[in-house]
Amino acid sequence: MALTAAVKERALQLGFDAVGVGPAARAEHAEALEAWLEGGYAGTMEYMERTRAERADPRRLLPGARSVVAAALVYKPASERDDWRPVARYAWGRDYHDVMKPRLDRLAAFIDEAAGRGTRSRAAVDTSAVLERDLAAAAGLGWIGRNTNLLSPALGSWFFIGIVITTAQLDHDERQADRCGTCTACLDACPTRAFVAPYVLDARRCISYLTIEHRGDVPDELAPSLRDWVFGCDVCQEVCPWNRKAPATREPELAPRAPFGPLPSLLELDDAAFRERFRESALGRARRRGLVRNVALALGARGVRSAAPALRRLRDDADPVVAGAARSALRMLGDGAD
Repeated sequence: MALTAAVKERALQLGFDAVGVGPAARAEHAEALEAWLEGGYAGTMEYMERTRAERADPRRLLPGARSVVAAALVYKPASERDDWRPVARYAWGRDYHDVMKPRLDRLAAFIDEAAGRGTRSRAAVDTSAVLERDLAAAAGLGWIGRNTNLLSPALGSWFFIGIVITTAQLDHDERQADRCGTCTACLDACPTRAFVAPYVLDARRCISYLTIEHRGDVPDELAPSLRDWVFGCDVCQEVCPWNRKAPATREPELAPRAPFGPLPSLLELDDAAFRERFRESALGRARRRGLVRNVALALGARGVRSAAPALRRLRDDADPVVAGAARSALRMLGDGAD
């Protein structure tokens, strides 16, 4: 118990907002992951298929693991920013991987030293093959809601999850019960009806997937749904009752460092300018291709005719995805793109 208390205290000292401990065991939703993959709901995220075995059991990442420490870091902005509104709030500041991973590494090192000789620990964010929400739920941080986000009575869902898998034997926290009740606000609000059932998301229809993970053309029937979003989507969190009193982040690195700027100006970015502007941001994951594609479709869906000249220039862009998005946007504007 003393070791577990020390680990939790250290996690809070490192700036995390909540911490829980659970077993390093086969994930509760391992079978659900298999069914989700078999249903094709992962879309083009082939890495999910390649790492399905590791995601199902953290002991594959760290043989001999006995415990999982799950830490939460709140990212809800202290104040809203209209200029950043088309971007999911988690990406308003510095890339969360760069904020989270060093702290998790320090927590892992603390566990190794405190638990004694032979202890091994491994830190992981969502770039590692772990089901972080599943592990965090098993550690008592919250429950997985109908919108597939981890929900906490104290934090809502506006928080990142970091994981430390360890061979140390720690005392495990109790799971939290599902407290979604009969609420279906998230399912009803989804702009693209991406939830095929409660707790089941078809990523192929999800705006976050379409604007970040998906590298190709956005299907014509879904392109207008990018009207309000150019990177990610927060709708299912915005309507969640558990987020009404969620606290704001205490981490200054997660706040915007500069204005996002008018959307039409982003159409002018080339690869070098994109990398320079977003080099410390999670938006870098979309690459220039993805962001300019998304911005073009958003402007088309909004009917911003002043963007037509820039969109016409992009019809001849060297990147076929960008060129295709420009033509789609011009069609939405009634410009006769082809």
